[in-house]
Amino acid sequence: MDPAERFTALYDECHPKVFAYAVTVAGRDLAEEVAGETFCIAWRRFADLPDPPLPWLLGVARNVARKNFRDEARQDSLARELRGWATPEDDVGEQVAERAELLHRLAALSEADREALTLIAWHGLSAAEAARVVGCSKAAFFVRLHRARKRLARPAPPALAALIPEAT
Repeated sequence: MDPAERFTALYDECHPKVFAYAVTVAGRDLAEEVAGETFCIAWRRFADLPDPPLPWLLGVARNVARKNFRDEARQDSLARELRGWATPEDDVGEQVAERAELLHRLAALSEADREALTLIAWHGLSAAEAARVVGCSKAAFFVRLHRARKRLARPAPPALAALIPEAT
């Protein structure tokens, strides 16, 4: 298989995962730009890609999002995205309330906490792979993840509790 075919196979396999990760760090409005720039970098450095390539690609996407997009624009885009997820039209009852509460709590966390939780829970990475994405040791990532889980589990502050729909 020539390099172009190998890259196409990599793109087909990893683009949905890189795009999904970009949505969680930059919001849907900017995610395609982040994913596109990530794969441009991957093409330029194709010979240097590690195996497996996904953690490396997610690390590149993280750096692209941080470098290319102002923090305020990224946070606004991400907040809109999370609010959109919190109010699905096809869910009903208690599931909606639980989902909305979780997403509101997630949106209220720091970017670092949100990233640690979503890399594991939504993107299915191992702790070692997630540590590579954020650029720390596995042990340091476990500490981040533990702290993020504790902050997510805290009772909602009154201002946030007012936004969370009551289960009926």
